[in-house]
Amino acid sequence: MAAGNQAEGVPAPEVRAERSKFDAGVAHSARVYDYWLGGKDNFAADRAAAESVIAARPTIVRDVRENRAFMRRAVAYLAAEAGMRQFLDIGTGIPTSPNLHEVAQDIVPETRVVYADNDPIVLSHARALLTSSPQGATAYIDADLRDPGTILKEAARTLDFTRPIAVVLVGILFLISDGDDPYGIVTHLMDAVPAGSYLVITHPASDVNDEAVAEGARRYNQSVATRQTRRSITEVTRFFEGLDVMEPGIVQCHRWRPGPGLDVREYEVSAWAAVARKR
Repeated sequence: MAAGNQAEGVPAPEVRAERSKFDAGVAHSARVYDYWLGGKDNFAADRAAAESVIAARPTIVRDVRENRAFMRRAVAYLAAEAGMRQFLDIGTGIPTSPNLHEVAQDIVPETRVVYADNDPIVLSHARALLTSSPQGATAYIDADLRDPGTILKEAARTLDFTRPIAVVLVGILFLISDGDDPYGIVTHLMDAVPAGSYLVITHPASDVNDEAVAEGARRYNQSVATRQTRRSITEVTRFFEGLDVMEPGIVQCHRWRPGPGLDVREYEVSAWAAVARKR
């Protein structure tokens, strides 16, 4: 078990240097997303790709920010109300404060968090992710979601798999094509955690604002090496088979337990979201 602020799972400096090489002239999914979130870790190619999507789908910036806000609400719910003390966040992305561990450890300082991503750009930010509360632990795994076995093995250095774990897959499954069996990957992860664990998912929708979303996806796939696969609510529902989906169910992400006084009926967000508990 890792303690405090250890960097379990982070490769040696020479490996990090090799893995961190990237082509700034080619748009990259993490940097495009960073641009939409208002970050500064992006290059001209990323901004051009992001703006091309915005031109076809002006609501994309709001949508990705609502996606991020959902993550913070879901983690706060799990830490404060569901008693979760362990989180496995796969597909971390470039850090955007507050990060998952900051939300959870602000509520319960002893919370243990493992981040996993295979992106050299995200890897370069691993130190920012690894700032834990003294009572808890935060670790980073350099691994691909398509290799859940490695993720689970490395996560066991920090997390106790005999106790409930929240598996967080926010805005990542759409980068897994049907040919890579995203449903099998989720099943593998949830089979490894005990009863009382949770699954948290957001997934870009193919059936909300269909025409604009389809054109935005087409432009995105033309510019970014990692293509996206958007899915309908029926397809997203399959990820939760055998689990108990918490209220209000599988909904657009901004409609999942919104803050008081917010009228989330006024607009649509093209992303499905839910939190579910393993029996």
